[in-house]
Amino acid sequence: MGWVHRRRDLGNLIFIDLRDRTGLAQIVFNKEQHAAAHARAEELRSEFVVAITGRVVKRQKANPDLASGEIEIIASELRILNTAKTPPFVVEDETTASEETRLHYRYLDLRRTRPRQNLALRHRIILEIRKTMDEMGFYEIETPMLTRSTPEGARDYLVPSRVHPGQFYALPQSPQIFKQILMIAGMDRYFQIVKCFRDEDLRADRQPEFTQLDLEISFPTQDTVFGVIEQVMVRACAVAGITVKGPFRRMEYRDAIHRCAIRAQQIERTPNTRRPILPSKKSHRPRRDSALVQLIIAAPAPRTRFEFRRRADCKTHFNRQDG
Repeated sequence: MGWVHRRRDLGNLIFIDLRDRTGLAQIVFNKEQHAAAHARAEELRSEFVVAITGRVVKRQKANPDLASGEIEIIASELRILNTAKTPPFVVEDETTASEETRLHYRYLDLRRTRPRQNLALRHRIILEIRKTMDEMGFYEIETPMLTRSTPEGARDYLVPSRVHPGQFYALPQSPQIFKQILMIAGMDRYFQIVKCFRDEDLRADRQPEFTQLDLEISFPTQDTVFGVIEQVMVRACAVAGITVKGPFRRMEYRDAIHRCAIRAQQIERTPNTRRPILPSKKSHRPRRDSALVQLIIAAPAPRTRFEFRRRADCKTHFNRQDG
């Protein structure tokens, strides 16, 4: 069962590519062998939902571009479960449809390979995070979504209370209060994959709701926290096909400030170690009659005038492409 991805009519033979979440499979309708199924297949169009009964055989010429390229199905019976109108855009990996059109027909957009693979990858990464945290002795504990307002970095989303007119619940920006209660209660190690809500302006890496790995440890040392996060990152990246080796490189705050030109006012405080900036120090005496000498750190950064803006634009572009 699945969706008709593509149909090719060669007269006595009709080929369709049947699509489901695992990929594509070629179905063959042979008029000489199964005339009824062949006649029914003439009605098929893109995105029809069908159920097929048939025999799996080896292809005469394999298709290396498909995971199922070495086999095909000779159909003996065809049932059309649902017809479909002509879609507003072709359900292919590369589409020229605008983002507004894709979001309006989101159920069609999610049939494309890339968004489907992204959802599958997200599932595997979260599953691996849960396995890793469990092996390190963490409990996954859910915390309430309807709570009181707490001081955070953004505005709260409010939910009016029917039982208490004129009063409101706040959606949590993070489970801060609840995980502190859990630590006081002796739950030692807690984590959850939690939804957070923040009422702030949209940016390339900001949206009203997002999911984060939230964790808390009782009586930790700095090395304990680093060790936990490193294990999570190494195993999560391995699921995504990225090889990361621990322990991670550590950088003191002074080095991050001086070597990578990171300012406390910047939103992105992660040092860019791929292109370290080696600053030069200059002494500056503000006034002739002053004994004060001011140390100025000059950090030459060629070709980085629009770096942060360009990075944000690229992130927005990739987010749109990946769905």
